[in-house]
Amino acid sequence: MRFLKEFRYSVINVLITNLPGFKILTGFIIGSELKLNIKIKYKIMYNKINLAKCLGLLILFTSVIACKDGQKKGDEVLSEANALKEENVRLVQNEEEKKVDVFIDGKLFTSYMQTDEKPVLYPINTARGTAITRGYPLEPRQGERVDHPHHIGLWFNYGDVNGLDFWNNSYAIPEDEKDKFGSIVHKEFKNVSSGDEGILEVSMEWVGPEGDALLEENTTFIFRGTENKRTIDRITTLTALGKDVSMKDNKEGMLGIRVARQLEQPSEGSGKFTDASGNVTEVKSMDNTGITGMYRSSEGIEGDDVWGTRGEWVNLSGEIQGEKISVAILDHPDNVGYPTYWHARGYGLFAANPLGQKQLSDGKEELNFSLSAGESVTFKYRIVIFSGEKVGDDKIDSEFNEFRGN
Repeated sequence: MRFLKEFRYSVINVLITNLPGFKILTGFIIGSELKLNIKIKYKIMYNKINLAKCLGLLILFTSVIACKDGQKKGDEVLSEANALKEENVRLVQNEEEKKVDVFIDGKLFTSYMQTDEKPVLYPINTARGTAITRGYPLEPRQGERVDHPHHIGLWFNYGDVNGLDFWNNSYAIPEDEKDKFGSIVHKEFKNVSSGDEGILEVSMEWVGPEGDALLEENTTFIFRGTENKRTIDRITTLTALGKDVSMKDNKEGMLGIRVARQLEQPSEGSGKFTDASGNVTEVKSMDNTGITGMYRSSEGIEGDDVWGTRGEWVNLSGEIQGEKISVAILDHPDNVGYPTYWHARGYGLFAANPLGQKQLSDGKEELNFSLSAGESVTFKYRIVIFSGEKVGDDKIDSEFNEFRGN
């Protein structure tokens, strides 16, 4: 009996100590005596609450605590799930390799990497994981062209900076000619942020063959993605270092993508391609099976006629292994030379060139751009990749109008 009494006292003590709502609960059990005496005496409660009720209350108490703990853990899991959902764009940095991988909804979208001649974004994939960029020269694929080894992924440079060619520089340049070319060197990751959009801020230098820096580049990449769409905003500021910098009119520029073979436009003639063994083979007659690309500009111009024309945007539509794809480059009203001229070739070079106007306009216009020492200029572009549909002008116009407001 003494044990039972001590047990009942212990149960009541635990309930009062740990469950504030117990006073209300016991009010229903002990009736008016609790109302008259708020300071509950253990003896009164002992007299009013028998062992069965104590056991019932103890079970109720432990159930409430268990529910509270379960709710807490459930809230923690939900919070973590929401955090992952909000962080649908994840950037993973590799400082040693000077590389950042960009994942959207767990799938690789692209990677920022330093090649020998310049930093690039490579590869660039659709929401379904299909590469829209050519593999050569980093990862040659069967059936690809093997021309222009300086065309890698998505890049930004120019063909005449103080007389140096940054555009055409590659491993293929003979040693005795390298003094005519410049390189862009990654310097620092300033910001690598994940979230509902990914932000990558980097600094680079445009250097001559002797290592002298002509331009400082600060670029912000903004990566976004939805179920069937991926976007890249590239905002690049160039600053002249130490001395004036000229960027004379030149058709080789400025923001470029080299697209996969399937997104090229059908063509005739010969070319060099990678065979099944990875060897370069001369092909005298083109096989256009599966070659589906078609350019269309904001001015309604299509195909090869887009080259050398101005436009606010150009959309390249095609299909890769049954997946309909549209890749659009959008110019910005704040850019020099807006609306840009398009250096868009049927063989897969897709480029916007606001500075190279003479050759692109057939001599009607000319722009020899320059920066005084310490002066800066900013270029803004957006690249949009649609998956699963052939996108029409209205949708690209909508994207452009949203971008121009930034």
